[in-house]
Amino acid sequence: MSELVTGEAVALELRPAKLPSRALAVLLDLAVALMAYIVVTLGVVAATASLDEAAQTALSIAMFVLLLVGGPIAVETLSHGRSLGKLACGLRVVRDDGGPIRFRHALVRGLIGVIEILMTLGVIAVISSLVSARGRRLGDVFAGTLVVRERVPLARTGFVPPPPPWLAGRFSGLDLSAVPSDLWLAIRQYLMRMQQLDPQVGWSMAERLATDLAARTGAPAPEGVPPAAYLAAVLQERQTREARRAFGNGSAAGGGPVDAGAAGGGPGAYGPSVMPTTAPAPATAAPPSRAPYGTEAAPAPQTPSDDRPSTGFVPPA
Repeated sequence: MSELVTGEAVALELRPAKLPSRALAVLLDLAVALMAYIVVTLGVVAATASLDEAAQTALSIAMFVLLLVGGPIAVETLSHGRSLGKLACGLRVVRDDGGPIRFRHALVRGLIGVIEILMTLGVIAVISSLVSARGRRLGDVFAGTLVVRERVPLARTGFVPPPPPWLAGRFSGLDLSAVPSDLWLAIRQYLMRMQQLDPQVGWSMAERLATDLAARTGAPAPEGVPPAAYLAAVLQERQTREARRAFGNGSAAGGGPVDAGAAGGGPGAYGPSVMPTTAPAPATAAPPSRAPYGTEAAPAPQTPSDDRPSTGFVPPA
């Protein structure tokens, strides 16, 4: 897994493409380009049969450069890094920061690819891919690009569990303007992976992040609130404010209480709650209803209940 950080401090967990999948994509692209080259060359030769041999040779070289060099460059530029072979193998060419490539990136990759793929039959490209930590060939190194996999299993995607329901709306008055983007990124990554961490390590990380967040907001976590739940509640408050800013006050998602059992944010998501709970007051008998002055109210008949055994006594009517 390769983690790329964009200019907006967003970490992209991208999986660099392996050498076999990249080789298969290149072979598919070369096969399509060769078929197009043969068809176009035969058509051009048939249309220019009246020309001399030198002119036909020049046209053949022009068709070779146009289809085997300019064709891949144009396809990668227009498709933002997805040629036919990469589309079939689920690959894409991206910049080092995870953004889509442009014409200059495709041009550098295509020109250097002529040397390391076509002229050397891919030997230089294979060696550079094996030496590189992220499997990049020379064209990727000089162009500042990376070939990544787009088809990632759904089970590997991160999920941020919602905070407990009793924290919904508790931090609505918190000032979040001083919290930097890298701290939000660290909090989100921790919440996505906290179930995979050791309990003690996860608790210490949550305490450290909660301390940093409290120092930025000026309001520490309430007493008795677990640090992971505090981080999740503040993160949800930030998302709620962003949704209100984007969609209006009436359609902000996540602003109300969340059903923790249905959404996966129950007591097991953040560990046992340490919120102080008050014991329920013992049940006291309701005061007897008083009848109007001068009258006597008839006693209510007692019916046996499941938790009180029947004595068999029935008051007189």
